[in-house]
Amino acid sequence: MGVEPIDIGSRLDPEHRAVFDALPREPRDWSDIPALRRKFAVGREAMLRPPLPATVEISDRLVPGPEGGPDPRLRLYVPGSDRQPAALYWIHGGGTVIDDLEMNDHYCANFAERLGILVTSIDYRLAPENPYPAGLEDCYAGLEWVFENAAELGVDPARIAVGGGSAGGLLAAALALLARDRGRPRPCFQLLVYPMLDDRNATASAHAITDPRVWDRASSLAAWDAYLEGKAGSDDVPAYAAPARATDLAGLPPAYINVGDLDLFLDEDIAYAGALNAAGVPVELHVYPGAYHGSPGAVPDAELSRRWIADEMGALGRALRVFGGD
Repeated sequence: MGVEPIDIGSRLDPEHRAVFDALPREPRDWSDIPALRRKFAVGREAMLRPPLPATVEISDRLVPGPEGGPDPRLRLYVPGSDRQPAALYWIHGGGTVIDDLEMNDHYCANFAERLGILVTSIDYRLAPENPYPAGLEDCYAGLEWVFENAAELGVDPARIAVGGGSAGGLLAAALALLARDRGRPRPCFQLLVYPMLDDRNATASAHAITDPRVWDRASSLAAWDAYLEGKAGSDDVPAYAAPARATDLAGLPPAYINVGDLDLFLDEDIAYAGALNAAGVPVELHVYPGAYHGSPGAVPDAELSRRWIADEMGALGRALRVFGGD
């Protein structure tokens, strides 16, 4: 496809400029994914972040894993007051190959505090050591546990949403498909944050984002290759592995999808929102001009980021019928 690379800097939200200019410019080395994981972890530890909300209790527990697999760790974020009988089952990103629970501690704790809901986050197995469907089955097992223990957790099973960012959005969308087809459990909502949905990487935006300071085309190709054991883009990739390939989206829970206009997933996210709408699934789509992949986390104090999170929180609050979502 003859698509010219986008100069992200020329269209960037001004408040993102300093952070964007300071990001590493060298291409990521995908030949050694464990080393790349360690590099990402070091970079995250160096970031200055505000303290976690003191009113949110955070704990981990092991939950029964899928048949033949280990028991995954599930992190619970429990608000201290004004508790609502609703929950968000969150899945972290990282291309299915990097990152862990800690990357979204602030996100999950803030949602728990501000919406008064239980938030849980699953520590699924990563590729390439554990390619598809290992991570998805871990996510499914964790979601089943949340539903089966809803009474103990103080949650109404009819008010449990699934969500995730980037590769977490991939797994959340796939989880909604898998739960529908297996008949249980039935989440009430999908919160898909700049989701990674299409292994074919054939859209214009998938070709246009090549700047290594963000999640770029080279990173996407490498991550999909690891997740699908080199089969990305082939004819035998199932919809549970790449939800953009799904031909039947009827009966899925309502969805909220957001993405920046400088994100390589822009076109596939817009297309998925359109496909959900065509299938009769209520969907709300937000595209933010001047935002790249991960913008709200990179520059959380920017006006664009605050608006992004407020929109997200409002949508989830309305879907779960809780106060404080707007």
